[in-house]
Parts: sequence; structure tokens; C-alpha cells
Amino acid sequence: MLKKLSLAAVAALTLSGGAAVAAGGEGHIEDVAFSFEGPFGTFDQNQLQRGLKVYTQVCASCHGMKYVPIRTIGDEGGPHLPEDQVRAYAENFEVFDPELDDYRAAKPTDHFPEVTAAGAPDLSLMAKKRAGFHGPYGTGLSQLFNGMGGPEYITAILTSYTGEDKMEAGTLFYENTAFPGGWISMAPPLYGEDVEFDDGAPNDIHSEAEDVAAFLMWAAEPKMMARQHAGFVGVLFLAVLSVLLYLTNKRLWAPIKGKKTA
Repeated sequence: MLKKLSLAAVAALTLSGGAAVAAGGEGHIEDVAFSFEGPFGTFDQNQLQRGLKVYTQVCASCHGMKYVPIRTIGDEGGPHLPEDQVRAYAENFEVFDPELDDYRAAKPTDHFPEVTAAGAPDLSLMAKKRAGFHGPYGTGLSQLFNGMGGPEYITAILTSYTGEDKMEAGTLFYENTAFPGGWISMAPPLYGEDVEFDDGAPNDIHSEAEDVAAFLMWAAEPKMMARQHAGFVGVLFLAVLSVLLYLTNKRLWAPIKGKKTA
């Protein structure tokens, strides 16, 4: 159960699964130059803090993040909030304590609450579950430098409402050019200027969408930077080892290959 939120999302369904009712192909997804992309990318701490604020004030009333411990928002490489702010943030939530058989204020050691609103998916892994790039974007090199496009998919969904809607089978659908099929049952959650950022960063709809998408990417892959750096070191080590093995092999066989056969 969530309390003390300044805004509530009006979304009833999902970033991923709001039913599309019109036949159609893939939605239109554009690449975004996120700071964490590529083998040398890093998360932007200020952007993650802004994304956390957008999630808290706009998304959290409908979408939970039950796999993410609250304490991780204080981790280096993440939003990196001071310890006292992490404790204060945790108190915005209530969690059910089986020992008390009642709800209590959340602690940093608790996870973000699970939200069980009908049709609204958990956002813990959403940025990894969705792939925005296909076709020419789906090559190995593009995925290496641009990722799979999960954050781009989230950004596009949040910014691609046309303002048109229709009622079908008792459900109100909203036209969204990024959603496969073109119609989604999640109402527009962002309109621009939904939150005020402490660092004075722009709060237009595109900036807010990119910030919350970056935050959800961190939530899904908090150790992505360490994994990428370890992978790069591993590839570099294998490359050097391959060169050394080649030179060693060449040196060992040189006397034999140099002999003339009768």
C-alpha cells in the first residue's frame, strides 16, 4: 500500500500488456542516446534520481517493483541517495508484516511494494523484458552499442499518445503509435511538468519519459556497469591470450617447418 504520493497514475493496464485491439505491426520506436549504453556506458546518477521521482509520483500507485530492495536506491552506481533519505523514502510505503499481522511503515531492507491493480504489471524487470529494436536495429553490433531497446520502448510508449481514444467491448482504448497494433488501454500517465526536479532539469514529457526509462533500466540491471566492464576485460584478456598462443605456436613449429624434406 502506497501513501503520500503527490500524483497518481491513471493507467489501468500496462506498459507491456495493455491489450491492442487493432491489427498492425510493430510500433514506431526511436533510438535514445542513454548514457548507460555501450561497453563503456555508465548510469547518470542525477537522471536516476529524477527517474525515481517520476516513478514514485506518477507510476508507483499502479505499478510495483517487488523484486527491487528499497535500500538499493542508496547504492553507488544507482540513485545513490544518502542513508537518511533512503530511510525517509522507505517510510512513504506500507508493507504487510506477518509477525505483526498488520501493515507497517517500510524499512530500507524491505522491497518496493507489490501493486496488485488489475492488469498492471510489475516494473522490476520491464526494461529487460521489452525489446524495442528489431530488423536492422537487431544486429549484434547495434545491440552491443545501443542495447535491446527496452528503455527506448518505455520512452516511446509514454510519449506516443495521439490524443485519440475509442470505446470497444466496454474498454476505453487510447491511440499510441509506439504500441503494437496502435491502441492501448493504459491512459496517458505523463503530460509534461508532472513533477518538479530538484536539479532544475527539464520536465517536459520527453525528458520525464527518458528519466523514468533510465531508472527502470537500472532497476532491472543494477549491476550492468560491472558486468559490462568485466565482459570487456574478459574479451581483452582472451584477445591477448590468443595472440600469445599464436606466437608460441609459430615459434614451436618454426624449426620443423624450416626443415627441407627429401
